[in-house]
Parts: sequence; C-alpha cells; structure tokens
Amino acid sequence: MRWIHKISLGLSLGAALLASAAHAQQQQFVNVLTGGQSGVYYPLGVALSQVYAKSIANARATAQVTKASAENLNLLQAGRGELAFTLGDALSDAWKGDAEAGFPKKLDKLRGLSATYNNYIQIVANADSGIRTLADLKGKRVSVGAAKSGTELNARAIFKAAGIAYSDLAKVEYLPFGESVELIKNRQLDATLQSAGLGVASIRDLATAVKIVVVPVPADVVAKVGDAAYQAAVIPANTYSGQAQDVPTAAIPNFLVTHAGVSDDLAYQMAKQLYEHLDTLHAAHNAAKAIVRDNAIKGMPVPLHPGAERYYKEVGLIK
Repeated sequence: MRWIHKISLGLSLGAALLASAAHAQQQQFVNVLTGGQSGVYYPLGVALSQVYAKSIANARATAQVTKASAENLNLLQAGRGELAFTLGDALSDAWKGDAEAGFPKKLDKLRGLSATYNNYIQIVANADSGIRTLADLKGKRVSVGAAKSGTELNARAIFKAAGIAYSDLAKVEYLPFGESVELIKNRQLDATLQSAGLGVASIRDLATAVKIVVVPVPADVVAKVGDAAYQAAVIPANTYSGQAQDVPTAAIPNFLVTHAGVSDDLAYQMAKQLYEHLDTLHAAHNAAKAIVRDNAIKGMPVPLHPGAERYYKEVGLIK
C-alpha cells in the first residue's frame, strides 16, 4: 500500500506544481491612463508603470497617452484601463453623471485608489501681448486645453467666475499643452490656460523661449467658482524663468482611480507599491513630492476600491 500512497502523493504534488505554474503564467495587465506627453500625468504614469512592472508579480504594465481626466474616466468605466489620473472636479462630475462635463450617465464602476498632488490653474501669456489680468484676456487668442478635458472644464469654471465667456475671446483653441506653447512661440496665440502640477514642462519650455507673464487668479474669483474642489493657492516665485513674484491662483486635487472590475489583490498592490516607491515618482516629476500617504483618502469623491481600503487599514490610515 505504501507504493500507492507514494504515487498518490506524487500525483498531488505534480498537480500542485502545474497549478502553480499556470498561475505564475497568468499576467496581470496594468494599463495606466495618463494625459499628454508635455503634462505631469504622463511622466508620473510612466514611472508608476515601471514600478508596477518590477514589483507586482506577473504584471504587464504600460502607460497610455490620453486627453487626460474626462477621457480617462470614460475609458475606466469601459474597462479599458486599470488605473487613471484625474482631476477631482472631473471625478465628481463623472460620479454624478454631469452631461455638460462630458458624462451623460453616472460612471458607477469608478473606485478610488489614492489622492495625489494638486493641479494649479496656470494662465500664461506672452509678455508682448499686454495681458496682465484675467480681464485682459478679452479680445485675445487663448488655448483652453483639449475639448472636454479636465483642463478645459477648469477653464470654463474660472472664466465664468471671472465674468469671461469664450465669446469674449478673439480666438479659442482646444489644444494640448505642448501645441499651445508652440503657437505662443510662433505668435499665433497670446495665452494658454494649463491645469497641471507646478513646474510643468510645457510652461518651463515656453518661459525659456519668450518672456512670459503668469496671470493671477484672485482669491475672490476662486471663491465664486462655488465648488469645494477649487481652493485659493499660490504659484511660488521663480517656479518659471522670469516669474519673480508669487502669483495667486486656484488649486484642484488630483486622484488616482481604478474600477470595480479590478481584483482586490491587484488594487491592494497598486496602492501599496505606489507608496513604497514614491522616490521613483519624485525622480519623474517634482509635483510628486506633494503625494503623502496621510492624505490618500482625503476628499475622495468616489468609493474606495476594497483592495486599496485593505492596504490603508493595514497601515493604520483607516481604523
């Protein structure tokens, strides 16, 4: 009978090894939805995908260029990505189902992973345009970001609060950051509104090519937006070449979001590895230095993914 036991044990071990090998070969896809290559989402998304590829077992991680917030959220709802960067106001609109913001139906599959850093409304003009204030934008040629992008939604909100309609502008362009900057360099545009982390590459590039003015957004205008996601903030002096003074503006929080179809284990690992490899994100862009785990669930407009919640309970952030 002993030989039968040995055969049985051998078969069991063999089956276990085969099952283990099959499991090991099951790749976990992690497509990180970002934004345009000249923004902040993209370099951070690339860094995050590299972290996940190295630190999550069997992960095949990629970073996808997109039109940012609104497109990212719609892609997540459709299951065409596992993680996305988004602005807080766009996320709130998507969860409510705000048709004007580009979300005809509530995106009910969205689940939160973490808060990240703040975007700053950065309105930058060629100094030769004569633009010094928001009112000076009237009659000028302005790029407001890709249509229905998070940036463009921010532009609509800020301009409305300042009493400016798109019809007041001489020309409105719906362009990504990099293209907007090139048109200003070529004197085909006067100004651009860019919603991004401080030190965004596109504006740094512009400031080295032409003399710029960073247009202030006064605190009373920010208050008139009437959305809690918009907070009065400051772009510190010398963030860009030629910007000698602090400039008041609005800040809006950014979030990392996943969807309900992502497994609890994968969402857990995405949250855990994010915070265990912050140094990699810091090296990718200065804006990432504002990402702090203690703030991870602050102001989250959608339910946390259970996998992320498990991680935050493990580290004591959620009791």
